Amino acid sequence: TTLVSLAPGPNVMFIMSQAALRGHRAGIMAGFGIQVANVVYFALTALGLAGLIATSPLAFFILKWLGAGYLALIGTLALIRSFKTHVPLDTDQPAPVIAVGRGAFFDGLMLGLGNPKTIIWFITLLPQFIDASQHVLTQTLVIGTIGTIIDMAIQLMYTQIGGSMSRFLAKPDIRKWFERGVGVVFIALALLNEPRVVFFDE
Repeated sequence: TTLVSLAPGPNVMFIMSQAALRGHRAGIMAGFGIQVANVVYFALTALGLAGLIATSPLAFFILKWLGAGYLALIGTLALIRSFKTHVPLDTDQPAPVIAVGRGAFFDGLMLGLGNPKTIIWFITLLPQFIDASQHVLTQTLVIGTIGTIIDMAIQLMYTQIGGSMSRFLAKPDIRKWFERGVGVVFIALALLNEPRVVFFDE
């Protein structure tokens, strides 16, 4: 769980970019959205529904491409926003950091639900650690609680790293190029959003 949480991916990139562009609170809210998505997958695993997703190429295909589409949307909006950023020509004073909006939590939730790394972890790896002859719900709750604590701690670390860049990104010229870079990275992640999964019915 620690290695999966530390590995760079859409979730990590999103949390860091939110914290860098919109402040620590936005990064934390994005992390909460991702954790809610994790809880949803934990619940599916506990109820045995994750297995249905694992055996359905269509269900996995839909989840995967919804996630890819949302990544592409966030990347496109970041690119558009970077070209709309006003750059003052008559002052050297840094521009203020954008205030926290209401979208960080929802965006984090959508990214978490559509992140292939998260889906593969919950529908293929997590069940391997659950003994079907014992109480499945209790085991899932224990593993889920431990995993959530680890994941949240690592997300807070990435939030701090991203937030430390806020002052640097307050300068309009630097900010717009950073937003363009974030946009390109998210679009690239969307295009690469094709995990290879061996389904049980193949």
